[in-house]
Amino acid sequence: MSASGGTRAIVAALLANLSIAVAKFVAFLFSGSSSMLAESVHSVADSGNQGLLLLGGKRAQREATPQHPFGFGRERYIYAFLVSIVLFSVGGMFALYEGYEKIKHPHELEHWYWPVGVLIFAIIAEGFSFRTAIKESNPLRGKKSWKDFIRHAKAPELPVVLLEDLGALVGLVLALGGVGLALLTGNGVWDGIGTLCIGILLILIALILAAETKSLLLGEAAGVEVVQQIETAIVAGDTVTGIIHMRTLHLGPEELLVAAKIAVRHDGTATEIAAAINAAESRIREAAPIARVIYLEPDIYSDSEAAKGPDPEATPGGPAAPPADH
Repeated sequence: MSASGGTRAIVAALLANLSIAVAKFVAFLFSGSSSMLAESVHSVADSGNQGLLLLGGKRAQREATPQHPFGFGRERYIYAFLVSIVLFSVGGMFALYEGYEKIKHPHELEHWYWPVGVLIFAIIAEGFSFRTAIKESNPLRGKKSWKDFIRHAKAPELPVVLLEDLGALVGLVLALGGVGLALLTGNGVWDGIGTLCIGILLILIALILAAETKSLLLGEAAGVEVVQQIETAIVAGDTVTGIIHMRTLHLGPEELLVAAKIAVRHDGTATEIAAAINAAESRIREAAPIARVIYLEPDIYSDSEAAKGPDPEATPGGPAAPPADH
């Protein structure tokens, strides 16, 4: 997985979460805080999630095989989806259970300075990890809002790390609030309430991640800008007169399949058409380097063919316009 895919952000998050998990477990053992236990399990789950993302990136680099002729790029989507499952079950559901138990059987916190000190340390460490994820995301995000970036990113690693780190920071604040109120009031129920809030937060983030990665697993088309670049590249030559219809599909974050039926001059010879297709493929790869698999089918333009299957993203206004006469 390339650095642009978020490797540095994943490694930073992994190192932060491993150190935080150890500190939180120590604080739980000394204080008995359920918020600290929930946060400890959360950090362990996050560490496992970063391991899954790294494993998915490694497995996605395998060469294509006869059984998998388009390669293994979607492994990154599969492992990102597994992250949402782990976050939901190990992180969110455990926190809900632990919070319920603490509310049902509250007890006073012991050695309060342990959880408070560890939570402050964890906020600093998670802040560093979150800052790294933001720094790595900004070049890819461009002028998009953070919401649009997370919704439309084709590489799943950075959105996953961003949401995990954001959830971790908010969860730490909730844990600190629960511990603080338990200390101020002498009522351990507040610790349990803080734990419940952490569980709800983690489940919400897990559901968002699951929805986004499910869309990637089902197969998403290229972005509008990439589709427009491909369209322009196809018709840049003399022999190709238009696009009857076109579809794109991401085989992985950096791998794109392009399939198009193109209109060619009716008086072109087979040799001329073959040369035009080869030239169009070269132009596509130059305009969109992620277009690894390209299928172009030559045809003579007709309104009925154009109406059969235009790609809505490729032709926002409807079917392709008839080609100009040559």
